[in-house]
Amino acid sequence: MTDGLLFLHAFPLDASMWSPQMTAFERDVVVAAPNLPGFGDMSPAGPLTSMDEGADVAAEELTAAGIDRAVVCGLSMGGYVAFSFWRRHRERVLGLVLANTRSGADDDAGKERRRTLAARLREQGNGFLVENPPPLLSASAPDELWARVKDVIGAQPAGSIAAASLAMAERGDSTGDLSGIDVPTLVITSTGDTLIPPEATKPMGSQIPGARLEVIEEAGHLSSLEAPDEFNRLLREHLVRCGVLSA
Repeated sequence: MTDGLLFLHAFPLDASMWSPQMTAFERDVVVAAPNLPGFGDMSPAGPLTSMDEGADVAAEELTAAGIDRAVVCGLSMGGYVAFSFWRRHRERVLGLVLANTRSGADDDAGKERRRTLAARLREQGNGFLVENPPPLLSASAPDELWARVKDVIGAQPAGSIAAASLAMAERGDSTGDLSGIDVPTLVITSTGDTLIPPEATKPMGSQIPGARLEVIEEAGHLSSLEAPDEFNRLLREHLVRCGVLSA
């Protein structure tokens, strides 16, 4: 049986956001980092319709990579997909990493914001989102990192971003699942995250039995990109905890 590592990317990016982690871990463990439907090289496959669909696609990618069980690492939207993966493919989950995400569903105002964004994307394309992206990085993030993030956003079809926004608006509340998670879980937040702030992420650290909560100082929402060394250190420790890597 082959154990590995599964990365689930954030919105509105693709799997290339995990390049610092792929470089750090691909020599030590079998890694899968799929693009969710509509993003990256999955664009021709059609847009993402639900978090459950994303989970099933990720399970197929695991199988294609020869991985039987994995530590599932999801950031932001990837965290929402990770919850669906837990519900639908629990037997394949060795551990969880829930980074810069939250378990709750959107409130009515949040759903409306996502629907408004989707409508604008379909009417205008993605140019406005590239020029004025959501606060994915901290206020102190370097210009070159912002340029990289904008390039990745610009490469995604506007219709795919719109569909994913609607899919997130319709996702269910996963808070009720937290007490039943029985695999080693690492919860990561960062002090510079204003998109899903620490107070939205931290409660999962106490609601999931035995979970470890870690706070990355100063990094913004995309903590794996803005603070890759610290993120990778925490992830490596967790892979040891899950038995995927040796101490």
